[in-house]
Amino acid sequence: MTRWFHDLETSGVSTLLCDADGTLFPSEEPAYDASAEVTNRFLAQLGAERTFTPVELQGMTNGKNFRAAAAQLAEEYGRTLDPAEIDDWVRQEKDVVTRHLEQVLRPDPEVTGPVADLGQRFLLAAVTSSAASRLDACLRVCGLDDLFAPDRRFSAEDSLPTPTSKPHPAVYAFAGRRLGVTGRQAVAVEDSVNGALSAVAAGFATIGTVQFVPDDLRAARVEALAEAGVAVVVDSWAEVVQLFDAVPAGTRE
Repeated sequence: MTRWFHDLETSGVSTLLCDADGTLFPSEEPAYDASAEVTNRFLAQLGAERTFTPVELQGMTNGKNFRAAAAQLAEEYGRTLDPAEIDDWVRQEKDVVTRHLEQVLRPDPEVTGPVADLGQRFLLAAVTSSAASRLDACLRVCGLDDLFAPDRRFSAEDSLPTPTSKPHPAVYAFAGRRLGVTGRQAVAVEDSVNGALSAVAAGFATIGTVQFVPDDLRAARVEALAEAGVAVVVDSWAEVVQLFDAVPAGTRE
C-alpha cells in the first residue's frame, strides 16, 4: 500500500540513490545479531555493567554505522577513545558482520526483478552508512552486484574524507556531487529514519520503504519516516516501479 505525504516530482529524475541495509536486502536483523557480540565486548571495555540484545542495539542505532554507535556509547559512559582504538573496533565489527551476512543473505526475486527494471530506466547508486567491503559483499551474494557499478557505491565509512554516518547528510551530498545530480534529478530510497533524515537534509526527495520491516513495527516506522520528511512510503520495490511507471524509458543518462 502506497502512502503519500508530499508530492513527488518524477519527470526529471535520472538517478535513484538507494540505501542498502534494510532497503536492498534484509541485512539489518542478522547484522545486529552479529554486531551485538562485538558491541558488548566494546561496552565491557568501557566499564559498562550492561549488555545490549540485538533488538535493543537496532532500536538505538538503526541507520547509523558502528563507528557512530561506538562514539555515542563512549560519550554516554564518559570515555574518550583514541582514534586508532576506535578504528580497531570498527575493523573487528566489520569483519564479523560481513562474514555473517555472506552466510545468511541470498538473492530475493522481489528485489532483484524490480530493481533490474528500474536499472533499465535510471542510473542506480548505493548510498550506505556501512563499510564499502560490507556493501560489496552484500550486493554480490544478493545478486545485485551488476546493477550497482563500483563507482556508484558510496559509503559513509569509506567514501568520505572523514567517516560521517547518517543522519548527517554528508554521504548523500557526496554522492550527489560525484554523480553530478541535484535534488531535481535524483530520488533516494530509504528504510530508516536516520537514512531518510540524511537524504532529505541533502536536498533529495525520498521514498520510504518498509519491505523488510517486521509487520508489528511497520505502522510506527511509516509514521516516523513521514515525520523525517519522506514524500511517500511503499511496501515493496514493486511499488517503487509503479511510482515511476509514468517515466518513459530512456530517461536514464
